[in-house]
Amino acid sequence: MDTKLLVTTTGLLLAGASCAPKQPEAEKAAEVAKPNIIFILCDDLGYGDLACYGQPYIKTPNLDRLAAEGMLFTQAYAGSPVSAPSRASLMTGQHSGHGKVRGNREYWADSGEVRYGKNKDYAVVGQMPYDTAHVIIPEIMKANGYTTGMFGKWAGGYEGSESTPDKRGIDEYYGYICQFQAHLYYPNFLNRYSKSMGDTAVVRIPMEQNMQHAMYGDDYRNRTQYSADLIHQEAMKWLDKQDGKQPFYGFFTYTLPHAELVQPEDSIVKYYMAKFKADLSYPGSEGSRYNPVMHTHAQFAAMITRLDKYVGDIMQALDKKGLAEHTILMFSSDNGPHEEGGADPEFFGRDGKLRGLKRQCYEGGIRVPFIVRWPGKVKAGTVSDHICAFYDIMPTFCDLIGEKDYVKKYSNPRLATDYFDGISFAPTLLGESGQQEHEFLYWEFEETDQIGVRMGDWKMVVVKGEPRLYNLAEDLHEDHDIAAQHPDIVAQMKSVITTQHVESPDFKVTLP
Repeated sequence: MDTKLLVTTTGLLLAGASCAPKQPEAEKAAEVAKPNIIFILCDDLGYGDLACYGQPYIKTPNLDRLAAEGMLFTQAYAGSPVSAPSRASLMTGQHSGHGKVRGNREYWADSGEVRYGKNKDYAVVGQMPYDTAHVIIPEIMKANGYTTGMFGKWAGGYEGSESTPDKRGIDEYYGYICQFQAHLYYPNFLNRYSKSMGDTAVVRIPMEQNMQHAMYGDDYRNRTQYSADLIHQEAMKWLDKQDGKQPFYGFFTYTLPHAELVQPEDSIVKYYMAKFKADLSYPGSEGSRYNPVMHTHAQFAAMITRLDKYVGDIMQALDKKGLAEHTILMFSSDNGPHEEGGADPEFFGRDGKLRGLKRQCYEGGIRVPFIVRWPGKVKAGTVSDHICAFYDIMPTFCDLIGEKDYVKKYSNPRLATDYFDGISFAPTLLGESGQQEHEFLYWEFEETDQIGVRMGDWKMVVVKGEPRLYNLAEDLHEDHDIAAQHPDIVAQMKSVITTQHVESPDFKVTLP
């Protein structure tokens, strides 16, 4: 976005808010009073993958505790059925009919090659950049006095592009700029941007031990620098530095439990190997960077329990630092379950009895686990059926940190229409009246040529231009297409698509 424009607009609005400007001491006190926020976003975790959502095979004690101490949502939705556009929806507060990033558009294939030891890799990696004319959440947090850290998958712009963490409101970053690179849990390099270390741009951090061994095949098992642990360690270091004097926003975008299904063979893995004795294997896919693996069920289950341990570490750190009651802790997944790299969603019943997987606009591809804890503010042990989506996160954060009329403040006047599609669900979190509800939720996805619309209990999935209608109250699994019986409802939902879809030069879908 235009940084000068943001600073100027923000400054004018703040100055005009009161005849007497606040003193620096008062401003500092107001900033400290704002709640800290940590949002943990995992990768391809299905609606039914956690014990607190009914998963019978996988242990998730820390996430179960998080739900018991907070609010568990039963009807929360991702922004898209795949990673990059779903994260874009969260970051921008826009649904996928309005946003720039609507698919996993890659930028590495023709970038040339570099070598890491004997391994070939790409010279430039990453995905389509977020629209710089539109504000994203970290920029809003920075404008409100927060220090910001992001650890994990970025997927919002390729290396050297106009949209990398250093240019979009992030103070400290460590992880994968490129989500394709994240297919390797033992990569050749990770990316870093650290203002405190003097970085002026995103840099690559070579994994020296990993580079000595092949990226694919038997020698791959000799690599020891496991990215999930390294990213978590950096996140915990950053969290440990927070002293409560300045509010902080942490966005922990862990890559677990996305394929590939490999990790250190520690006690977590061995527990599930003993549990799933008659297990499967996966032959590998070198082009997709998924190595062969044995014990696929055990590996997958262990990845979720490992993720659960990370969540426990975060909760423990907040308790130890005395920051738990002043920190909003959120957890979710970027889309529904995958079957890549040997994953077996049917075995685990991972879609929580929902139809569809990743890349589909059926419920299983977009309905996700979502848990929020804020001790003393969010009532413990609450289960909410409020219908919300990732593009509601931005207005909710703005409400919770006291940022009023965020649309007026952050809209870019240079755009004919700067879309903000979310509705704050802060009243639901805080147990207050007056919660506004969506008239509809909207998704579109080019790769499978699908559009999804939810309007109350009605759900329409458009596949290659063909509308299919379901009543979720009676048919949660979306088995019975009743479009022919309800032409009036179909017409209403078609009208939603007509009004919400803005043509994209990069991502095309077939309208009904």
